[in-house]
Amino acid sequence: MGQEGAPGVQMPPGREVATLAGGCFWCLEAVYDELRGVESVESGYTGGSVPNPSYETVCSGKTGHAEAVRIVFDPQVVSYRDLLEVFFLIHDPTTLNRQGNDVGTQYRSAIFYHTPGQRTIAEEVMARLAAEGLWKDPIVTELAPGGPFYVAEPQHQEYFRRNQQQPYCVFVVLPKVVKFRKRYLERLKK
Repeated sequence: MGQEGAPGVQMPPGREVATLAGGCFWCLEAVYDELRGVESVESGYTGGSVPNPSYETVCSGKTGHAEAVRIVFDPQVVSYRDLLEVFFLIHDPTTLNRQGNDVGTQYRSAIFYHTPGQRTIAEEVMARLAAEGLWKDPIVTELAPGGPFYVAEPQHQEYFRRNQQQPYCVFVVLPKVVKFRKRYLERLKK
């Protein structure tokens, strides 16, 4: 694990980074791995106060970190706004510190922006979705500046791809992947 992706890390030319938290990072990683224009997705921890947290310490709820994904994408192929549209499709932004049976601050809905432009886009998307009234409860997604991102342990990377028959993957991750595929069929990687 390391403080990779912290402010100041060099991105490949013409690429951008997005950091999102929407419950278990396995779900987000599985979906974004399939979206055309996304070049890499890493599961990790961000938004907390303890350096170099482990999965166990994050799950304790005492570090303040959220399970999150760091997405490197080509904005000429997929926009930041597109990434947020997918984000709000595949998780419930109205439940504070939980997604389904996953409960705790580590499962909160959060957008960690890296530029003023990303913040503006996130505010616009959330305002539009709130005005559309898609959910009966208000959106509680946290909007915060991006900070240190700690890559999760190797066993958490590409978890869905490697464990598709595991019960959590079958009953929690797969339905989100299927929902995404149905809505964005034309945007899937070949």
